Amino acid sequence: MAKDANETDAPTRREYVKYGAVLTGGLLSGCAGNAPTDSESTTTETNTETANQSGSSGDSETETDATNPYTVSMAPMGEVEFERVPESIFTRLTHLAGMAFALGRGDDVNAMHAPGYYDALWNQFTPRLPGVTLDWKGLYSSWEPSKEKLYELDSDVHLADPAGVSALDSWNADDVEAIGENIAPWFGNYYSDRHATPPEAWTDDYQYYDLWEMFERVAQVFREEARYEALAEIHRRLVETVQEELPPVEARPTAVLIGPSDLEKIYAYKLDTPGFLTAHTRAAGAVGAFGDDVQSGSTVDAETLLDANPDVIFALGGMHPKTSMADIRDGLGGNNVTREVAAVKNDRVYAQGARYQGPILNLFQIEMTAKQLYPDQFGAWPTYAEGPYPEIPEDEQLFDRERVASIIRGNF
Repeated sequence: MAKDANETDAPTRREYVKYGAVLTGGLLSGCAGNAPTDSESTTTETNTETANQSGSSGDSETETDATNPYTVSMAPMGEVEFERVPESIFTRLTHLAGMAFALGRGDDVNAMHAPGYYDALWNQFTPRLPGVTLDWKGLYSSWEPSKEKLYELDSDVHLADPAGVSALDSWNADDVEAIGENIAPWFGNYYSDRHATPPEAWTDDYQYYDLWEMFERVAQVFREEARYEALAEIHRRLVETVQEELPPVEARPTAVLIGPSDLEKIYAYKLDTPGFLTAHTRAAGAVGAFGDDVQSGSTVDAETLLDANPDVIFALGGMHPKTSMADIRDGLGGNNVTREVAAVKNDRVYAQGARYQGPILNLFQIEMTAKQLYPDQFGAWPTYAEGPYPEIPEDEQLFDRERVASIIRGNF
C-alpha cells in the first residue's frame, strides 16, 4: 500500500510495525539464497525476463483516482485494496516487471530476478522503441527474496504471487501474510506460466490467466486502464494479422525451442503448451516437432533432436548480447548428429528472446516468430548473429513501433 500523500514526523502504523519487527526479529527469521530451482535456470535464458525504461508515468489517472482507496481482483489473492496508486514496485519474475515497464513504470521497479541478465536482454529490444530506455542493472535479485530485504525495500506493492513465494524453502504462509499486512499487498500470478499446480493451500483459489488478461489486472493496480487498452488493441491487431495469413497446419514447418549450450544435454521446450510462456509461439501457430515423450523443460540428447528433425530451431536466449548465434549455428553444424537435422541443413536456426515475457516483448516475439516460421507470408527474418533486434523495413513491420513507444512514454 502506498504512503499517505501528506506525511508527518509521527510514525505511521506501517512504520511502527516495520521497525518494531526489525528490532525484535520476530518476523524476520531466516534468509534466502538467490539461485533459481526451475530447470530453465541452466539455459541461456537464466529463468526470467525483465525490463525498465525512463519516461512519464502518464496522465491517465486523476488526482481523485490517485488518492482514493480502490480494489483490484486477481487470483489467488482475490480482492486487493490499495490506499493509493503504488509508487515503488517489487517484482520477482519478469512477466510482471515487463508489465510495469509497459505502463511507463519501469523506473519504479526496485527488484527482479537476475536483473543484470534481463537488463541486457531487454536492451536488445528497446532500441526499436523511440525515446524509450531502461536500466535495471544493480537492482535486488529477487528469485528467493529475504524477508529482511522486503522490509528494507518498503515497496508499495509486491508484484509477485504469494502462492509461489510461500512455496520457497525459506518462506511459509505466516511470512507471506505478515509481509502483505505490514508492508504492502501481494499481486501476482506465477503458475499461469505453464498451468502448473500451485501449493495445496492455494488450489481452491487459483485461476489461470493468459499474459494479457493478467496485464489488464496489473494495469488496474496502477490506474492505467487506458494505456492497457491502447497496447491491447495493438496486440489484438497483431495476432489477427498473423493468424489471418497462416498457412494450413499441414503446410507449416515443424519447430522446436531449445537451450543449445550443451549438445549432450539440450534443454527442450514445447511450443503449444498452455500458459503465458508460449504466448508468442501459440499466437504464431507454431507446430512442435517433439512428441509426447518429451516434456517441456526436460533435457534431450542430439539423437532425440535428430529424431524430431524439426524444420526450424529456435535458440532460447539467442538475442542476449553475451550469446553468439554464430557459435550456436557452428556447434550444431559441426556435430556429427545435429548437422543432419533439417533446420541445421537449411540454415533455419533462429534467435529467440525469453519466455517470461511482458507485453512489449510479447509483441516483438510474435513478430519475429511469425517471420522466422513463415517468411513467404510475413517477410524474411534477417540473418541475425548479434546486436539489437534487427531493423525491419517499415512495410514489413507487423506492428507500429512509434505507437508502442508513445504509449510507454505516456504520450498517447
